[in-house]
Amino acid sequence: MQRLIPLTFILLLTWAGSASAQIRWHSADTLPLLGKAADQSSTTLRYQRLPDSLEHQVKRPALYANGRHSSGMALRFASDAPDIHIRWKSVMNTIMNIMTPTATRGLDLYTMMPDSSWTFVNTARPDLYNATTETLVTGNMDAVKREYMLYLSLYDCVDSLYIGTPEGYTVSQPGISLPRASRPIVYYGTSLVHGGCVNRAGMSHTNQLRRRLNRDIINLGFGGNGQLDLEIAHVIAATPDPSLVILDFVPNCSSGQIDTLMIPFTEIIREAHPEVPILFVECPDHPRNRFDNVMRQATARHNAIMHRRYDDLISRGMKGLHLLPAKGLLGDDNEHTVDALHMTDLGSKRFADSLEPVLRALIAE
Repeated sequence: MQRLIPLTFILLLTWAGSASAQIRWHSADTLPLLGKAADQSSTTLRYQRLPDSLEHQVKRPALYANGRHSSGMALRFASDAPDIHIRWKSVMNTIMNIMTPTATRGLDLYTMMPDSSWTFVNTARPDLYNATTETLVTGNMDAVKREYMLYLSLYDCVDSLYIGTPEGYTVSQPGISLPRASRPIVYYGTSLVHGGCVNRAGMSHTNQLRRRLNRDIINLGFGGNGQLDLEIAHVIAATPDPSLVILDFVPNCSSGQIDTLMIPFTEIIREAHPEVPILFVECPDHPRNRFDNVMRQATARHNAIMHRRYDDLISRGMKGLHLLPAKGLLGDDNEHTVDALHMTDLGSKRFADSLEPVLRALIAE
């Protein structure tokens, strides 16, 4: 009688055979990097978001620590290899109780389709016990040249990044300049912008929107620290020629912060970018608001103060301001979060669905 071999065992053997070939490691240091506001010379590590100089300027160490995360950054490259390996070091070895390791420390590989859209290939899953991970992301492909985009970790800082191929295959500069790097969208905000709490890097709503719009988005979301620090306004002001600035800070701010800091924060940006549209986003009606009376009242109060300061800016003659109401942004079934606050993949997709037509209209102005 013939013995049946489980399909999973066959797949494992195939995967192992593909991984056993000699790997050639290509440094990612010279590959185009998307999603970075700071000039490369201003940061010790290539894949950190905020300049080193802010470490001792910002009031809260947690803000600078979040600014070292690689959230929103992506590498572009091309390769003809049938197998793609990734080796990288996670600087902080982040572990969180509401996010998966594939999101906090993992990397996501996408490839471009013939119509210039992007499709998911696989996730580079991090080693939970070591800072450095070496893994086969995908194998046994046709050896044809493809365009790739590699999303970096959301809640950790990537360092020492290499792309591995079998001997004789190449990793090269991309042949197609998409997503468009010029005139990026700059998106400032809280943990919801930072990426909390999707399952993998490519699912954060800013990364989804980058693929949909094929335009770079600079992620300046800082978990718990989107509190209108004027130092971050100067980072946004220093970004060359943005097409749109999104300010989504309300969930992290106190009434006093919105009342006193929203206007000077916006004025710093407007002075540097007099014609760029600025979109303010209301705090969403989180599922917790349905049952937590204090939070529901605070959300309504903070949104109301933001509206007043928005009207004040307009009354001062500031042009190009827009405001996005929270109603309907995330659906009304209370199923879009992991903890009644932070978005799952479902919530992130709903947010991207709501934002996409708004952003398309504003960057077309």
